[in-house]
Amino acid sequence: MANNTTVTEFILLGLTQNPRVQMILFLIFFTIYITTWLGNLTIITTVTFMPQFHTPMYFFLANLAVMDISDSTVTSIKVLWDLITHTHTISYNWCIAQVFFFHFTGGTVSFFLVVMAVDRYIAIYKPLQYLLIMHQGVCVGLVTGAWLGGFAHSIVQVALILQLPFCGPNVLDHFFCDISQIVKLSCTDTYMTEILMVTNSGLLLVVIFFALLVSYTVILIKIKTHVTEGRHKALSTCAAQIMVISIHFGPSMFTYNQLFKVFPGEKFVAVMYSLMTPVLNPIIYTLRNAEMKNAIRKLKRKIWSSRRIHYPSCCSDFSSEFLKCRRCNL
Repeated sequence: MANNTTVTEFILLGLTQNPRVQMILFLIFFTIYITTWLGNLTIITTVTFMPQFHTPMYFFLANLAVMDISDSTVTSIKVLWDLITHTHTISYNWCIAQVFFFHFTGGTVSFFLVVMAVDRYIAIYKPLQYLLIMHQGVCVGLVTGAWLGGFAHSIVQVALILQLPFCGPNVLDHFFCDISQIVKLSCTDTYMTEILMVTNSGLLLVVIFFALLVSYTVILIKIKTHVTEGRHKALSTCAAQIMVISIHFGPSMFTYNQLFKVFPGEKFVAVMYSLMTPVLNPIIYTLRNAEMKNAIRKLKRKIWSSRRIHYPSCCSDFSSEFLKCRRCNL
């Protein structure tokens, strides 16, 4: 950290100062956070324990669910704590840590959506060689590459912030620490820093977004003109992934593709890409995937049946008080 940085903590103004509205927002965001965990854990559990989902596509889907949980946790925990305790302060070090993990997980998700597009491209254009190309080593390597890409993106953002001096103002008009707010509090000219950050975040998002649009356009043309067997399933899968990239990249580009300044609706947009996107991904993938929905129901029945008390065939009459068979004395 710079020697002339005297700020030890930041004050987060949050979404509102009204205690009643804060309680309502706490209930809403807590419900969203729990739903995020339940939805994504359901996907992870289903893919892990149902053998028919031990394929590259569902392996990537389970990893995306892990990333969504991580992405949501980075902001949700602090937001919920502030809403229920009305503290609204965060230390300088924790603020920098939140920036790091927020861009780490968010950047990883961006790169990972590219991985999922590559997977669909190979599945459509090389169906006979698909499993030979996308073997376990390649899948693990692609996932690892996405995490490393997110780490590299995040570490650049944090390095640019650490060189800035903060010697006075410490009020962030936001509900979590992000570079667009922190940079504006620096007591030095930040024009070049903002250019570098926009290049690292905004330009990267635009390039990835349009690359994904082109990729899925090519894939959809191939499905429409050449694929006959399993066309509906392929179209459904691609449509779900296009919805996911639109929800993920749209609000993010709106924020990071311009020099940092206050604009109307900034906090609402931040809620969309930081809290809503992780909960929407499992809903999109499960509601549009009949195979996944059927597998979830089968897994629920399997778990439920394994917890039931089984009695021998002779135990048709048992005491409800002691759950003890009268005839067999069990």
